[in-house]
Amino acid sequence: MQSGVSRHRKATLLPVSAAVACVTALAGVPAFGDDGGDASKLSAQQLADDAEKELLNAKSLHVLLKNYSTGPADARSPAVLDLALDQDGNCAGSLTMGTGGAEGGTVEFIKRGDELWMKPDTTFWKSQVTGGAGELAAQFFNGRYVHGNANDGLLKSLGDTCDLNAFQAQVEGGPSSAPPEKLTKGKETKVDGTDVVPVSGRNDGSEVVLFITAKDPHRLVRATTKSGYLSATMKLTDYNRPVPSATPSKEESVDVSEFQNLSPKATPPQAAAPVRAAW
Repeated sequence: MQSGVSRHRKATLLPVSAAVACVTALAGVPAFGDDGGDASKLSAQQLADDAEKELLNAKSLHVLLKNYSTGPADARSPAVLDLALDQDGNCAGSLTMGTGGAEGGTVEFIKRGDELWMKPDTTFWKSQVTGGAGELAAQFFNGRYVHGNANDGLLKSLGDTCDLNAFQAQVEGGPSSAPPEKLTKGKETKVDGTDVVPVSGRNDGSEVVLFITAKDPHRLVRATTKSGYLSATMKLTDYNRPVPSATPSKEESVDVSEFQNLSPKATPPQAAAPVRAAW
């Protein structure tokens, strides 16, 4: 089981890495003076500087990341991350797995403080948890939340995804190798009804386009990145809006220890019957 959980953890962390790849063009180039206000008076780099500042100062965000990879079918590769998160480590959202036509299922999750609840669908259980335990878990939990400490081995990957501070730190640190090439400012357009200015550049071989609000404060609202068959789009909304605080009830939840006690060699149990078997 450990190998399955380890692979699941690595896959779960990929969306945040992809999100950082979208916005590292905001960092790494010396800032210029800021005229403020009208985007038409600002250079591409000045707009990027303003957007970086707004992103780093955000107390909370809503991130929607979509992976459009056209590579081989992979049920363990993240396809969509839809997540509201804040600097206190709270979050609420979902993660859908499966690229290239593969179906990896979806897991909903909520984190408040050190507690985390996750509710995988049947496809997620079967495709992400190896050794036969996934099918057992799908039948046993039957749509209920798995609840436990966010630092628990099974839950830690999702808990780590909720770290807005870590995301901001990577953005502030800039790219690990060379800084992005000179940024180019495009013509004003609209994203979801909002006036934005596209800022384009290349970063570590990837083509990156940042869509930054034309009006002050200049915020990044969408970013796209493309390199070969890999491409992703990230949408950022709800700057500084509190993360939803509702958590599942005890009746909707099962302690994570129940999963740890499942045996892949056991007969699949009824949904309401606890399984106590040696792992």
